[in-house]
Amino acid sequence: MTEATWPLYEVFVRAKRGLSHVHVGSLHAPDAPMALHNARDLYTRRQEGVSIWVVEADSITASSPDERGPLFDPSADKVYRHPTFYDVPEDVEYL
Repeated sequence: MTEATWPLYEVFVRAKRGLSHVHVGSLHAPDAPMALHNARDLYTRRQEGVSIWVVEADSITASSPDERGPLFDPSADKVYRHPTFYDVPEDVEYL
């Protein structure tokens, strides 16, 4: 396997203060362990993160921004998903 045929990996890092992983970039590597090692060296040089995910780019399926309307608009007509019409009793503190 030559460097030209190495798969592309997407790198996600969770910062010390954050709760979710954030996409920070991409890199090529021969396998997942090497991608993780390279991602650590490349994207957390100043101890910015506490967790790293590497995902082979071919394994990611994403929606297109052009499909935003048709993909997400149907959920707006399902009022039962939003509990805006329920009466909350006064003695319930955290709901």
